[in-house]
Amino acid sequence: METKGFLTPAEIAESTIQTGIKKVALPIPKQILLGILAGAFIAFAAEGSNMAAFNLFAKPETYGLGKVLAGAVFGTGLMLVILAGGELFTGNTMISAGVFEGKIKFKEMIKNWVFVYAGNFIGSVFIAYLMVQSGLFNSGSNVLGGITIKIASYKVGLPFMSAFYLGIMCNWLVCLAVWMAYGAKDMVGKMFAIFFPIWLFITSGFEHSIANMYYIPAGILSKANPNWVAASHLDPKTLAALNWETFITGNLIPVTLGNIVGGAVFVAGVYWLVYVRTSSRKDSIPALTKSELELNSGK
Repeated sequence: METKGFLTPAEIAESTIQTGIKKVALPIPKQILLGILAGAFIAFAAEGSNMAAFNLFAKPETYGLGKVLAGAVFGTGLMLVILAGGELFTGNTMISAGVFEGKIKFKEMIKNWVFVYAGNFIGSVFIAYLMVQSGLFNSGSNVLGGITIKIASYKVGLPFMSAFYLGIMCNWLVCLAVWMAYGAKDMVGKMFAIFFPIWLFITSGFEHSIANMYYIPAGILSKANPNWVAASHLDPKTLAALNWETFITGNLIPVTLGNIVGGAVFVAGVYWLVYVRTSSRKDSIPALTKSELELNSGK
């Protein structure tokens, strides 16, 4: 009998809950270490997408094309998280499906979020530090360094509610990418499931809290280089507004809250409501095999 190469949405909902159960059961050191890896993977995607598109970002008439190119590169980060292994806070917002179903305690989910988020922060900032020290921001006669500072400055200057809404839309798409990757049964299928929603989120200009753990610290650290500052063409007041305090209060808090809503409510919550909550619907979901569940156990 031919076996289909993907899970149905109802089966993905079951798989998501089971995956969440495994995630919260991970020992704390593993949550942190896998969080560090995921933060580094996302940071690699962020720096690579900037390197690919910084010349296009520098000109208003090619800015949109730059976002398209950056989006095509950025999906590599989530592919590494899903396929190589990592714990990413934004994807882990879907643990909420298990909480809604009563199979995961709320405090277990929050504990996972805290430790994974901390690991993501360490990994992302570490790559930002390495990039600054590497001298790669000298690329394009220091234009990459200037663009890095400008991107960070733009992000910390967003109004609170704008950052919140951009965070919702971002993680709605990111969690759909993870959701569809859960539904694919082979590596190529998972890669394609990830690529297009991530391409769309970056092209759209939405805000991802973990990616911003690279983008903004990279910009803050780059302010120490006068050549990169000069290439940013930002006035002293704007440069002064780019700092660790505005990073947290002006971007990280509202974007993180938006990411939680986007993933925990609009993806995990809605699909739990549609496919899992109703008892008759539960009875109609075919049981997944152990091998099918293991495909997603480390994502």
